[in-house]
Amino acid sequence: MTVANTHVFDVTQGTFETDVIKASLETPILVDFWAEWCGPCKSLGPLLEKLAGEYNGSFRLAKVDVEAEQELAGIFGVRSIPTVVLIKDGQIADGFAGALPESQLREFLSRHVQPSSRLEGVPEEATSEPETATETPDQALARIQQEMAAAPDKPELKLDLAQALIHTGQYAAAEAELANLPANLATDDRAKRLQGQLELARSLEQAPDETALRQRIDLKPDDWEARELLGVRLVLGHDPGAGLEQFLAILKEARDWNDGQARKRLLAAFQILDDAALVGRYRRQMSSLLF
Repeated sequence: MTVANTHVFDVTQGTFETDVIKASLETPILVDFWAEWCGPCKSLGPLLEKLAGEYNGSFRLAKVDVEAEQELAGIFGVRSIPTVVLIKDGQIADGFAGALPESQLREFLSRHVQPSSRLEGVPEEATSEPETATETPDQALARIQQEMAAAPDKPELKLDLAQALIHTGQYAAAEAELANLPANLATDDRAKRLQGQLELARSLEQAPDETALRQRIDLKPDDWEARELLGVRLVLGHDPGAGLEQFLAILKEARDWNDGQARKRLLAAFQILDDAALVGRYRRQMSSLLF
């Protein structure tokens, strides 16, 4: 695939070390694993290329044709396409599988890079815009509902709506949306992740807050219920690695507690987390404890 955008380039196993790993020490590289026959790739690819141009060098987009580069795809454990991996400072920093809508792609990128303040060929003063505040969960929900009303023929917005409902704590409504997805979306990787998020979120409906859970653990380190709930809060919140540590602590000391709940929580967390490196590290630790 030949691309004209100067921020988008094709990469092979032979050029990967120089063009991606070493280059990422200076500029984050987003790696798009795709194939010509892949329908979702055809919707995701142009969006990624558009954003690479818009970000104007804040990141570069490397395209990997998995048909031509099967070994390279295997090295990254690519099981489905499209799969996107962010390489930063020579390491995997984040990633996701499936064709996300533009709003979620922007949210993903915002966690790691910021758009250049200047577009190519346009004076800097012409591109300056006032800063906009980050959306609250309620604002995101309202926006998505408006988008659905304006474009009722876009069923993929149902996934955006389900996620927004989860973020606002409307679990029953989110469950209903996921239960009524069209057949082609119901088996989508993102739908499966949302189902996992919903299952974990519902376990917190009557749970104490993070501070109270930490106080319980300080008083009684083998309060496995508190550790489990704290792990879920952290996985869904600001520190998924610390959440996985809580599940591992239970698995190490009380493997059979609550019918193997810690193992179940780890597997559920692996399904919803986009950080491939983090998941791989904790999957190995889980296996070493179980086998």
